[in-house]
Amino acid sequence: MEKTPAIKFATSLLRLTLLWIMASGLFSGFACAQSADPAMVVIAHPAITEDSIPRATLRAILGMRLQRWPGETPVKVFVLADETPEHATFSKSVLQVFPQQLRMAWDRQVFSGQGQYPEVVASTHEMLARVASTPGAIGYVKASEVTPNVRVLKIR
Repeated sequence: MEKTPAIKFATSLLRLTLLWIMASGLFSGFACAQSADPAMVVIAHPAITEDSIPRATLRAILGMRLQRWPGETPVKVFVLADETPEHATFSKSVLQVFPQQLRMAWDRQVFSGQGQYPEVVASTHEMLARVASTPGAIGYVKASEVTPNVRVLKIR
């Protein structure tokens, strides 16, 4: 039995509608998953003169390969513990590397004798206090937790 053109059209329209509903549900679920991560920002000691930092330079600093700011001030890196959600979010969303890759870079620097580990802080409150009080310091926190005591660096 052959379908009439009206039935073929209605069937095609129904299939397209179902496909659109499934696709929009998939994309909205993806958007919700993306927005669940808090926005992370890079913070620095207020005396740092830069307002922005290239992502490659930030990776070199956080990877403990670059140890001086452009003005020759030594860099002091503060990080949260590897197992904290903020550390994972920062690594993935800002540095665009997995936390394990960052840990491997630190291990490589230390075991080769070319560097040291960054200083681990226990909380974002401690991160803010240490970055604000340590010349040349850099770290990261949620955007919602930034205080006026630190400088926020834009990533370029």
